[in-house]
Amino acid sequence: MASTDDATPPPIDATPEWKALASHADEMASVHLRTLFDDENRARALTREAAGFVVDLSKNHLTNETLELLAELATKSDVAGLRDAMFAGERINITEDRAVLHTALRRPRTDSLVVDGSDVVVDVHEVLDAAGAFAEQVRDGSWRGATGEAIRTVVNIGIGGSDLGPAMAYGALRPFAERTIDVRFVSNIDPTDLHEALIGLDPATTLFIVVSKTFSTIETLTNAASARKWLSDALGQEAVPSHFVAVSTNAERVAEFGIDTANMFGFWDWVGGRYSVGSAVGLSLMIAIGADGFRRFLGGMHEMDQHFVTAPTAENLPMLLGLVGVWYTNFLGTDSHAVLPYSQYLARFPAYLQQLDMESNGKSVDRYGRTVDYATGPVVWGEPGTNGQHAFYQLLHQGNRRVSSDFIGFVHATSPVGEHHDLLTANFIAQTEALAFGQGHDDPQRRFDGNRPSTTIMADRLDPATLGRLIALYEHKVFTMGAIWGINSFDQFGVELGKKLAVAVGPELVGSDSLGHDSSTNALIERYRRRD
Repeated sequence: MASTDDATPPPIDATPEWKALASHADEMASVHLRTLFDDENRARALTREAAGFVVDLSKNHLTNETLELLAELATKSDVAGLRDAMFAGERINITEDRAVLHTALRRPRTDSLVVDGSDVVVDVHEVLDAAGAFAEQVRDGSWRGATGEAIRTVVNIGIGGSDLGPAMAYGALRPFAERTIDVRFVSNIDPTDLHEALIGLDPATTLFIVVSKTFSTIETLTNAASARKWLSDALGQEAVPSHFVAVSTNAERVAEFGIDTANMFGFWDWVGGRYSVGSAVGLSLMIAIGADGFRRFLGGMHEMDQHFVTAPTAENLPMLLGLVGVWYTNFLGTDSHAVLPYSQYLARFPAYLQQLDMESNGKSVDRYGRTVDYATGPVVWGEPGTNGQHAFYQLLHQGNRRVSSDFIGFVHATSPVGEHHDLLTANFIAQTEALAFGQGHDDPQRRFDGNRPSTTIMADRLDPATLGRLIALYEHKVFTMGAIWGINSFDQFGVELGKKLAVAVGPELVGSDSLGHDSSTNALIERYRRRD
């Protein structure tokens, strides 16, 4: 129900700032990027450099006036005020009455932030120190399995943020990982996921990390129970404590599962799953890259946090990306956003951003309980270059759908081989030029109209600190967009209904009782019952 408080602001799309942008969008609609580049200073004027990144906004359908109008919208929405409230530990997650403090996970131990009588920075570093010590024991071989052998494979069992974050980051930072220890990830309740992860493994040298805040997530606990059976069938039930550790807050359920609670690493309800990779949820990553590497990763995040807090809007990279996102989503009719990293190591980064963005901002009700009439949460997708060039770039270049794009590239190769990186970078740069300016041709089938927008993000090289900065850059971009839309970006009730219904459907698949669903659902269940 909408608030009746006299202080409740009007919907953002009813404000003069929104209407000014709508009028400006009408003026910009017929202006081609080629015309905008008649200004020889355009690239310089619309490029920002901070926190290790160069961000070129010049190949977007905008001008300095656009950015000024968007900044006024951000002021109207009090983005800075909500940002400061978040960093201060106020309960900005209003639907769950929680603080939002993933940024506290990367604050240095010399900081202090007291929330509800507890210094969360002290709490964070207590867990990070314990997790780091454990990670180093696994890495140096002093943590032994039940038979006395060192660990050679780590299997992370989680789902959502408990999988996507560490899996993406491990893939991105493989060059910095200890290669004598393999790290695998299991998330899907589909039995093939666990089956494939266990192929070729020796139970005596395998460590499982079960990641579940409440230790009740059905997919995670089902996979963990099957993994426990696989281990105990080989080594006996008494081997479980030597081969299972937990990342959770529920000590009772962890102990019931058979994990020694001394090997349980906690986190807090002010950390949403999609924001949790910098916590003990990243234990598998910490084992891979070491405690020092993980600290560099957190340091990169903190650097971007500080930039987001201190930089003025016109120079603030996350805020600018968020403003451009609002510009496309709400004023230029763009509901699709491609993230195109030109690094194979970032293969899972678009999937990671799907959860970060779409779970955060896929909302249709604002913070005051009002149904919103404007678009929120674009569809986020992508693949690494140059693979995507031989697939969906056809639509980007010649399709009739408007798609905004982020191109992410690096000056130096992480793993250099011959001239490969030069060729990769040539494609990275050339694609943005081709999208923007196109190519004339007498044959309409071979004509490229151009005028396809993109943002270019470049860093020196992909390493733990850069990955941390990149994650935080997008976290705060998503925050900015949600703040402008007036929605709560930190709950995710939309993931719950289907899972709730699945609990009811599950027993019906193997039962014989009459069904009370709709005709389609009933027919599907009955077909499954006849599978034999």
